[in-house]
Amino acid sequence: MEIAWIVLFSLLGTAVGSFLNVVADRLPAGRSIVGPASGCDACHKRLAALDMIPVFSYLWLRGRCRYCHSQLPRRILWVELGTGALFAYLYWQLGFNADLAIATIYGSFFIAILAIDLEQGLILNKMVFPAMLVALGLSLFLSDLDTVPTIASAGGGGGLGLGLFLIIAIVSRGGMGWGDVKLAGLIGLVAGFPLVLVAVMLAIITGGLAAIALLALKLRERKQTLPFGVFLAIGAVITLVHGAGLWDWYLALF
Repeated sequence: MEIAWIVLFSLLGTAVGSFLNVVADRLPAGRSIVGPASGCDACHKRLAALDMIPVFSYLWLRGRCRYCHSQLPRRILWVELGTGALFAYLYWQLGFNADLAIATIYGSFFIAILAIDLEQGLILNKMVFPAMLVALGLSLFLSDLDTVPTIASAGGGGGLGLGLFLIIAIVSRGGMGWGDVKLAGLIGLVAGFPLVLVAVMLAIITGGLAAIALLALKLRERKQTLPFGVFLAIGAVITLVHGAGLWDWYLALF
């Protein structure tokens, strides 16, 4: 029965991932995510239901439009698979409860932010600011949940994340984008204090490892920058589930 629920949440995640792809396509272009119905960007043909089955349609069509055969972004497949895997993992770790609902909401926000930043190099206010309002609202009314910090903790985490990255952005003179500053503030609101430090440290570690791997494989030049928002989002998602345990482990070292 447990396996059946994991599979169910995996399928739910791929469906949510399909919607997140719509968000990643339309929000950077200033288009509505509500309408019109999805269509091919190349031939503008309206997609049928068979063209939009998460994961299956992309593989069946070999990543191409069924009508004009133009190449579809690989991001579509990876976002659907990634969201499905995340939802299944969150259920496995948290069980079927309110914490799971909160974690899937935050996870969806961060996957959309990650996808847009990786593809467009943008962290949009229209993504970050609504997520901040959600985080503040949850802290005000649902702080008894494990995945929601108290309003004081959220405020402290948000202030620390925003302030720390604001200093980095000013000192680096363009080395850190203002979108990263706002995203760090959001992560602080979501994780609270002191777990915002765990998320930031995870972002630094994963970003550093990715940079080393890309340089070693000669896929990136030494002077090229990586979209750090991607790694902030990854750190935030890991912290949602394992932040408290990682913080306790760190303290135990001393």
